[in-house]
Amino acid sequence: MNGEQPPRRGKFKPGARAEAERLAAGSHPGLAVRVAAAAVAADILGSGHALDDKFSGAALHSKLVGMDARDIALARSIVTVALRHLGAIRRALARLLEKGAPRNAGNLEWILVTAAAQILWLDVPDHAAVDLAVRATRLDAKSAPYAALVNGVLRNLARARDELTQGEALDADTPPWLAARWRKTYGEAAARAIAAAHATEPTLDLTVKSDPEGWARRLDGVALPTGSVRLRSRAPVAELEGYADGQWWVQDAAAALPARLLGATSGETVADLCAAPGGKTAQLAAAGARVTAVDRSAERLKRLAANLKRLDLEAEIVVADAKTWRAGPFDAVLVDAPCTATGTIRRHPDVAWTKKPSDIVALAATQAALLDRAAELVRPGGRIVYCTCSLEPEEGEQQIAALLRRNPDLSRLPARPEEIGGLAELITPDGDVRALPCHLPDADGRLAGMDGFFVSRLVRQG
Repeated sequence: MNGEQPPRRGKFKPGARAEAERLAAGSHPGLAVRVAAAAVAADILGSGHALDDKFSGAALHSKLVGMDARDIALARSIVTVALRHLGAIRRALARLLEKGAPRNAGNLEWILVTAAAQILWLDVPDHAAVDLAVRATRLDAKSAPYAALVNGVLRNLARARDELTQGEALDADTPPWLAARWRKTYGEAAARAIAAAHATEPTLDLTVKSDPEGWARRLDGVALPTGSVRLRSRAPVAELEGYADGQWWVQDAAAALPARLLGATSGETVADLCAAPGGKTAQLAAAGARVTAVDRSAERLKRLAANLKRLDLEAEIVVADAKTWRAGPFDAVLVDAPCTATGTIRRHPDVAWTKKPSDIVALAATQAALLDRAAELVRPGGRIVYCTCSLEPEEGEQQIAALLRRNPDLSRLPARPEEIGGLAELITPDGDVRALPCHLPDADGRLAGMDGFFVSRLVRQG
């Protein structure tokens, strides 16, 4: 966003009033949250940092430090909605900023974007969103000269709300390069359905150790045909029944399919490559398998270990690069490969704006190396399940086709509808599973859909 020149009054020099406002940022209700939301959005879009990272652990954004949980949750909600509708917001602001947005104006663009998200899609009174945006603008010397501009643009935005929020998600809120890929791969109708699924924030799915119907009743959820439980409520996870007792863990319904298809049985040895944070490891361990969980990140494996402890499950944990790790042979190998994660945009809207086409090429090389290692780790007669949470064929179907050309002793073990809750529409002609965000429809958008996933099951000939 650029183009408009600063006001003629010259370069802004912070005076006593501006300094007082800066000091009062923490005391004016809601202002610190808005300042933080704009800063986090700028960080994510400017540096490619992940949304989850900026709101948790050691990577918590500095503007969020010291905030209570409720304010952090509000800031996250604002940023998430801003990213989910970033395309439409940018177009709306471009229409209202006829000369373009000012250059060298600090976080002005992100103050406008996050304020627009509140006005257009969040239950925030227009006057409050506008007022807090203006106050946030005045707190920074670079953006302060444009406080009146912010006030006018956002008031006009609120008046034209209905007009500015029109348009289908594929054209309005999907980066053009991704929209073009999905049209080519899945066709126009499916591409539009995928983008439409991204427009609604989903609720949480759980994988339960047993009795999904019973846990659905206890937790006010829905038992999905795949065996997962989908929650209706937005209650904090740690406060829900069964969490402290380790009866379930959070895992998207599609993400639970690979371990189900692996079909591990009690006593089998299974290598889980790229295992952290451990949802699939937990599934395999709960089935009674002897699991070796491998990941190159010691920090992420700490989270896996903590999850297993809460769930009262066991696995051998190994810090290693799975591409070069040697062990086995194993009865089965699960490869949850690093990928562009374009199938998770429903839950992680930052992915749409932080990934680029070159990422696919780089990650495809890693995926191929992991598949070759899995082929060496599995015993004759053993099984390999490969999966990615990507919608891109280079990270799914094309990887398996290339692997089978390189390894004539591997062959597909096709998925059967009864293994995935009868969802035959997820099974490709080759027998792989291709889950799309628009699968599992429901009249309530929050209860519909699943992450985009590719899963292929292979067997090594004896």
